Amino acid sequence: MLVVTENRDDPGQTGASSSRRSRWARAILAALSGLIAGFCALAVAELVAAVLRPESGPVTAVGSAVIDRTPPAVKEFAVRNFGTADKMVLQLGILVLLALFATGIGLLALRHRLLGSAAVLVFGLVGAVSAVGRPEGVPADALPSVVGAVVAAGVLYLLVGRLTPDLLVGRLTPAPSPSPAAGEGETEAYVTFDRRGFVVAATTAAVTSAGAGFLGRRLTSSVQAGAGASRHNLVLPVPESAAPAIPPGADLRIRGLSSFITPNKDFYRVDTALVVPRVDAGTWRLKIHGKGVARPVTVDIHDLLGREIIERDITLACVSNEVGGPYVGNARWIGVRLADLLREAGVRPPSKGGPADQIVARSVDGMTIGTPVETAMDGRDAMLAFGMNGEPLPFEHGFPVRMVVPGLYGYVSACKWIKDIELTTFAAYDAYWVRQSWSQQAPIKTESRIDTPRPFSSPKAGTVPVAGVAWAQHRGISRVEVRVDGGEWHTARLAAADSRDTWRQWVWEWPATSGNHTLEVRATDGTGATQTGDRVGTVPNGATGWHSVTVDVS
Repeated sequence: MLVVTENRDDPGQTGASSSRRSRWARAILAALSGLIAGFCALAVAELVAAVLRPESGPVTAVGSAVIDRTPPAVKEFAVRNFGTADKMVLQLGILVLLALFATGIGLLALRHRLLGSAAVLVFGLVGAVSAVGRPEGVPADALPSVVGAVVAAGVLYLLVGRLTPDLLVGRLTPAPSPSPAAGEGETEAYVTFDRRGFVVAATTAAVTSAGAGFLGRRLTSSVQAGAGASRHNLVLPVPESAAPAIPPGADLRIRGLSSFITPNKDFYRVDTALVVPRVDAGTWRLKIHGKGVARPVTVDIHDLLGREIIERDITLACVSNEVGGPYVGNARWIGVRLADLLREAGVRPPSKGGPADQIVARSVDGMTIGTPVETAMDGRDAMLAFGMNGEPLPFEHGFPVRMVVPGLYGYVSACKWIKDIELTTFAAYDAYWVRQSWSQQAPIKTESRIDTPRPFSSPKAGTVPVAGVAWAQHRGISRVEVRVDGGEWHTARLAAADSRDTWRQWVWEWPATSGNHTLEVRATDGTGATQTGDRVGTVPNGATGWHSVTVDVS
């Protein structure tokens, strides 16, 4: 559509002003074109990913690739400052960068139409490479990013084509009058872009993309609904080996003190999965194979439910937990003994001549966790768990099945959404976190934490209960001590012990006096070893140091 505008009053000034406004309008609409193309790419890619598998979508693929390549110090910063919201922050960051990238491509396409569309294809290539390059990636995972990019490149080319550049066609000067005023009678003709065509094309692209995105979400929700139904229908069996009743006095029930059993909704979550896998228990399988496996074993959920079921209270801790941090929790787990399955496959620990010293557990999201064979088979309650605090595992915590090994940090024991167990050696294979500069083996260190009073609180002078938790899984806690302002250590009263695999509450009645004071705590484990006061960061195998809290007593 060609639109000709004439100016007979002040063609110089008004024409220049119109030209500037037109250039600004085209630039804004070009940026909008880039955003629409980006939205189209994501929507189409999500639809394709819903047909294949949700984890192959470009945002998830790129985000996962970023996590894989992020230095440990940066990961620690993210966990420390954002907690379980770290993945949401990453996804939002990716979307913001995508929006900026799309805006820039739209402006580039205004001057170089083909080059702008080609840049969209490059972005799609990044998503495709990221998806295929994931540990669990397959060639088909490239399709969502590729298809989304091709469609988006076409949309951008079409939209920018509607923004025909302003063009000064000519200056029309009629026959001069006897004494014309300066510039009087001149006429300028300008060609403007196809506004109506752009609006129609942009609206069509946006609405179609929204429809594709909606359909993709519906398909994904349908798949997830099946997994949700399988969890809902899973009935936990009565364990043959039930957990002993929690002894009276194990929970001191002091205000501000962590409860002895951590509710599922409050249990910490630290993993690299941008999208929580929702695995249908009905299709789940676990394969045990590798070095020293005489009889490879494949089991499904019904096989596990038909075995001897055990129930145990076990405290888990993340190696990313700083001194006094929140990434530790205690739960009642239900499952089967891992050692029984390994023995059924013919596995022997190294102490009995077995050739493999490492279990590599693989998750459906590609995570690999390396666990010592000797530890898993030394008689402790290492298990494949499918229940947590009386209900099937929440999806966030590994449904349908996860590993739980008391006494080891989660990154070397607690594989969630487990699908494969390979027997190998530490010399032959480095699991995911080992490649990220963490230690191959990581027994949990003796730790203690002050839960109350809170840092910088203002308790009143008098008797103030100082309380918290201490843990040294598979060794137990024998003593906790508290001191004030670097003075002598005072022995705290310990809550009743449940087992050596769970944390233990403690309390010390502090005769608090007015002023600023610093409280410190240390614990001694069941072997008689006292927690060190040397402050060390979490990398490579867990933090050390005494937790301290500063308060202002009024």
